[in-house]
Amino acid sequence: MRGDRLVISSLADSLVRGVETVGDRVSETLFEPVIRLGVTGLARSGKTVFITSLVANLLDRGRMTGLVAQQEGRINAAYLQPQPDDTVPRFDFESHLSDLTGPEPHWPDSTRAVSELRLSFKARPAGLLSGLQGPRKIHLDIVDYPGEWLLDLALLEKSYEEWSHETLERIERRPQAAEFLAQAKAVDLAGPHEEPTAQALAGLFTTYLNAAREAGFYDCTPGRFILPGDLAGSPVLTFAPLPVSGPSRRRTLQREMERRYEAYKSQVVKPFFRDHFARIDRQVVLVDALGAIHKGPQAVEDMRRAMADILSAFRPGRNAWLSQMLLGKRVERILFAATKADHLHHLQHPRLTAIMEALTREARDRAKFAGAETAALSLAALRATTEEMRSHDGVELPCVRGTLLESGKKAAFYPGDLPEDPAHLLTPARNGAEGWLGEDYGFMAFAPAKLTLRPGDGPPHIRLDRAAQFLIGDRL
Repeated sequence: MRGDRLVISSLADSLVRGVETVGDRVSETLFEPVIRLGVTGLARSGKTVFITSLVANLLDRGRMTGLVAQQEGRINAAYLQPQPDDTVPRFDFESHLSDLTGPEPHWPDSTRAVSELRLSFKARPAGLLSGLQGPRKIHLDIVDYPGEWLLDLALLEKSYEEWSHETLERIERRPQAAEFLAQAKAVDLAGPHEEPTAQALAGLFTTYLNAAREAGFYDCTPGRFILPGDLAGSPVLTFAPLPVSGPSRRRTLQREMERRYEAYKSQVVKPFFRDHFARIDRQVVLVDALGAIHKGPQAVEDMRRAMADILSAFRPGRNAWLSQMLLGKRVERILFAATKADHLHHLQHPRLTAIMEALTREARDRAKFAGAETAALSLAALRATTEEMRSHDGVELPCVRGTLLESGKKAAFYPGDLPEDPAHLLTPARNGAEGWLGEDYGFMAFAPAKLTLRPGDGPPHIRLDRAAQFLIGDRL
């Protein structure tokens, strides 16, 4: 009897949520449109800086000349409001902006969990409607989440055995995985489950994942092993890929690893998809392409594969009015952005953009086929350098100057000449080359520059206005 009541209660809750969802969509469509913008990227791609600078520049739009609604003077006001999701942490915009623009500027801490921020606009419509309608309210809900969690969505379609075989094959030649692989091959899968053994395996695998990410690899899943939050030490994060073959027996190590893997999918990955990811209709994926190029061909190829895996998690397509209400949101626009463009002189920006387009070609083609609009560009959400030309051995080199992050000293830097043809990078990467033939692409970490902002101006950037125009311009 109690079970029947639970089933009825669950069905009722689902029905209520469905009615509320349809009601919300009707309200959004007819009265106050809501744009849910997902912001993600892999490690050190600059998600926190991107969101902070984007919001600051949408509040003070003096540097947003590429945003058409701003060009045409149709944005009457922009202001922060309480976000609609009471259980999601608020993106700490004010603290992050203070970190970047204070007397001693420094980079804020990186994304470690989902957060959200609502920015609302009062804007006049364009075209014929501009003279017939007054300003309307449009909400921009920015959802920040780690890219590692996005890659976890691919696990939903894989069994423990499939995931284990794929993972072990992929990491076999990586020196960072040597200690874990030795332990995984030596363990008795058919032996009884003992918690110290499971903890040791999970600990070594986590150590490998962190080392691999530091070395420039991007396929570092499960993502919560790297960013555990309040799940640290729990059984749902205490498993690892093992050389399994065939079904397992009860109470063995293999059976317990399988059970915990399935629990991770059902209790961690699925709720993230349901509560956050499935509700996004615009998406920006930030990529530290320069960092990958500096680390070598293997890192570039791994990034290319990660971009394809990331897109496989999206449901790209158009949000027609009726289908959006009945079938749920689809991701209408996806922007792949190479960050830290200020680490290059502007003469090399077209080459960086071309490399970004080539890296994401497969992903963008699949999204376009499904009806979504995609774009690739290079940007700097916060410009930390200035440009200059320097003479070296009779050759003028396009350099950038800034404050070095480690030493605090001012320095001019020439990172190398990116190739005009992206194939000169992608071909050796696909072929498994150990290094770049005859080239050495440098990378220098810069600290944020001290700023003096005029009233009405947001922080200096490179092409952040163009990114905003692609992502939300049509809705303003």
